[in-house]
Amino acid sequence: MKNRLIIACLLSIWILQAKAQDANAILEKVDKNMVSKTEITESEMVIRGKRNVQTIGSKSYTEGNQKSFTEYLYPERERGTKMLKLGDRLWIYSPSTERTIQLSGHMLRQSVMGSDLSYEDMMEDRKLSEIYSGTVLGEEVLEGRKVYVLELIASVEDISYYKRKLWIDQERYIPLQEELFAKSGQLLKKTVMSEIEQIDGRWYPKKINFKDVLKAGEGTDFILKKVQFNPPIPAYIFTKASLKK
Repeated sequence: MKNRLIIACLLSIWILQAKAQDANAILEKVDKNMVSKTEITESEMVIRGKRNVQTIGSKSYTEGNQKSFTEYLYPERERGTKMLKLGDRLWIYSPSTERTIQLSGHMLRQSVMGSDLSYEDMMEDRKLSEIYSGTVLGEEVLEGRKVYVLELIASVEDISYYKRKLWIDQERYIPLQEELFAKSGQLLKKTVMSEIEQIDGRWYPKKINFKDVLKAGEGTDFILKKVQFNPPIPAYIFTKASLKK
């Protein structure tokens, strides 16, 4: 009996380790699709609030997970607003006041222009495989696609969401759905990725719906208009001087 218990325990440990290894391999393939050395995107953020819908256009430049610059193009009241991220620092320039302010601490949890995304969400560009440890919970069919269901637990301290649950397309290695949790276990946000297309040899979602479950409304759609993977980006883009140009 004792030997059977030992074997059962060892088998359970082996299964958990195998699932963790499988999850890490899946995450690496997801990162390969979703992350590039540099990126230039043109996009729209459609904020579907309780009473109205507003659309905000922008152009963004990203280098690794430490540098990003975004300029808002429309509507007129947002035109010329700019954001610069360098490491864990974030600056916002407002053309109406001609002032640049730095956001930090609890201010980063505020909504971006009334959307379902926070400034922390906008700043998080690290690879999932670098900041989470994963376990494969099982397999399902979602919207006609076979998916892996993964649970991710944060492996670093400076993280917005302690736990994530992902439904990852088994063929294209793109998350189709995601739930994000606080350390307490409370569900905070949901995302749904759609309009998956192959761009420059990688699968990529052209539409993502973000839903803050604590807010009213139908969430915020992030719609990709154009994207360039690994283009050259001038160094001056990622400087504070670029905010007022």
